[in-house]
Amino acid sequence: MSNPIEINRLEKEEPMVDPNLSQRVEEKLKGEANYQGALDCILEEFEAATGSIHRADHETRFLHLVVQKGIPEQILVVTTTIPFGKGMAGVCLERAEPVTMCNLQTDDSGVAKPGAKLTQVQGAIVVPIFSGDGETVIGTLGIGKPIEHDYTDQEIRILKDCALEFAKAMAQKE
Repeated sequence: MSNPIEINRLEKEEPMVDPNLSQRVEEKLKGEANYQGALDCILEEFEAATGSIHRADHETRFLHLVVQKGIPEQILVVTTTIPFGKGMAGVCLERAEPVTMCNLQTDDSGVAKPGAKLTQVQGAIVVPIFSGDGETVIGTLGIGKPIEHDYTDQEIRILKDCALEFAKAMAQKE
């Protein structure tokens, strides 16, 4: 007979994200580079409600929205163009590392902008999209879940792998 404590622990574990998700993203980005399809694939796998891909313009120091899903209209206006260093995406770009929040609704760090709470997102993460040299951030990939969520090292690695596929597609468009 199993130990009841062990059963309770197992019931609370998060569903595992497919470690090969980046291969599905790569398929969506081949040829015509279906950014929306690739983002949708990520959102579905992570059970996320919102997502966005931004491209960096280092001359103007702004991130420009490439594709999104689930971002409310009143927030879309301010997320179309994001200054470097502002909001989760801007901070991610400047730090060149993932920015995560277990619950964006209760965050008081100042990283997330107050309007971001209108998304109703709690568990949020933005990862950098690096250029081919692996040093220059050329964009960001962000997702948000409707529940509190601490992203695991494995989930962050999987999102970074997906970001690499977006980098390859962006490089082909230049």
